[in-house]
Amino acid sequence: MTLQNLFTSRAFWSRPRRFSAGAVVIAGSLLLAGCAGSSPADPGTTSPAASESATSSASATPSPTPSAVYKPADATGPAQNVPVPVFPEVAKTETKEGLEAFTRYWFDQLNYAYQTGDVVGLQAVTSPDCDYCSKLTASLTANYQGDRWLAGGTITTPASTTTFDRASDGNFQVILQVLQTPISYYETGGKEFRSASNGSNTGNVLLANFMDGAWRVNDLHPLR
Repeated sequence: MTLQNLFTSRAFWSRPRRFSAGAVVIAGSLLLAGCAGSSPADPGTTSPAASESATSSASATPSPTPSAVYKPADATGPAQNVPVPVFPEVAKTETKEGLEAFTRYWFDQLNYAYQTGDVVGLQAVTSPDCDYCSKLTASLTANYQGDRWLAGGTITTPASTTTFDRASDGNFQVILQVLQTPISYYETGGKEFRSASNGSNTGNVLLANFMDGAWRVNDLHPLR
């Protein structure tokens, strides 16, 4: 289930939502590019002794095992070798920078859960009182039961801002633009067990507080 589908369900809107007005979303983007290469091939030698030495050296020092390669999910199977999010040091601080870094980490954990069905990391940084979050993790767990998996559903937050003002309930607000790609639902044999979900582009409010030396998400809901 997509974020937007959860947001628009009647169950989600069963209690009033409160947040301060006047927040402005500052748009931005970050393009990440990577490259890979390999060492030039050994051209060989004309000396038998040199060849024997090279062979002996190669035998004594085996080549390192290539690192596992990430493979996104598709109809042939679930995602493989999904990188586990790394908690940033600054997110351990009760500062504006700490809240911003924590928010990015929370969405990294959410993406990890969409790709693997593993919600443990997400729950570790989320309050059990977050009704929306509980519905989301329950939905993800259900869609990964048995031999089922999801493909797509990648979330990005190209724009976010916070005034870092603590509300009377102890929460800080982060206003975000949340984009999510379409989701396909597969089971053994690449058969779709339900219709694909459309992508979405929504404005959201994330509520978090800092207690016992750590940030926790208390709620996430549409900006309306």
